[in-house]
Amino acid sequence: MSKYKDLQSIFIDRIEVSQYIGLDTSILFYNKLLESIQKPLKMILLYGKPGTGKSVLINKIYHDAKDRRNVFLISTPIQNETEFIKKLYTFLLPESTMPEDLSYNQFIDICNALRDKKHITVLLDEAQLYSSSLMEKIRLISDTRAIKFVVSLHKTEKEDLIAKEHFQSRIWETIELKNGTIHDTAMYVQKKLIIQNYFEIANMFHKGNIKLIHKLTKGNYREINKLLFTLFEIYDYYETNKPSKIAGTKIKNRYIEMSALKLGYINA
Repeated sequence: MSKYKDLQSIFIDRIEVSQYIGLDTSILFYNKLLESIQKPLKMILLYGKPGTGKSVLINKIYHDAKDRRNVFLISTPIQNETEFIKKLYTFLLPESTMPEDLSYNQFIDICNALRDKKHITVLLDEAQLYSSSLMEKIRLISDTRAIKFVVSLHKTEKEDLIAKEHFQSRIWETIELKNGTIHDTAMYVQKKLIIQNYFEIANMFHKGNIKLIHKLTKGNYREINKLLFTLFEIYDYYETNKPSKIAGTKIKNRYIEMSALKLGYINA
């Protein structure tokens, strides 16, 4: 298999702990979120545009903190209220027998009874997909202080409104993730390649490449992944059909531009 096929796989956009890249900014957000979880807060809001790394950060926090801080993750929103409450019960009281037909009001009573005895943190990813009625119940559960919620959602006008309407009296900490800087873009590309031992390929990217990649993607990590995946797809094609075209020790900007054309980032 072509090495460029392997390189493509590095830039497949997926939500895994292994995809967490320790950039200056991502480490800052990681530490801030971990510190917030340790504080006696009822709710924490983590938000940012799609592709800024919220889900990867949430998964990284869960992976690192689950064994020592009673941290739990709901990565895919549970739309059914009954099933959601049951899931919270298994987090809060894993060794207890769940009451039959556990209701929301029963669960609130259980949380109130435990408020000074047990505390857990629940990470809710893609929270913009929860219904308004369930979000209201989530904030009321947080008022019991038995469960702290980290609510991760996309930053749009609609979601900002949801956050203000449902959480303005409950949220004691907000963390906004943003697109990366040019430096972040450079480090992201370099580290993704070096982690997989592609030192030579990492060294083929020069400042002009990084500047162009950042301009095309605006430093959004999901878009960087898409652009680099497509770039190595093009390199794979040329290695198979016209190997002399890609000879050299540097990545050529025209192939980055070809990738951008294919993705619709720029017009021909």
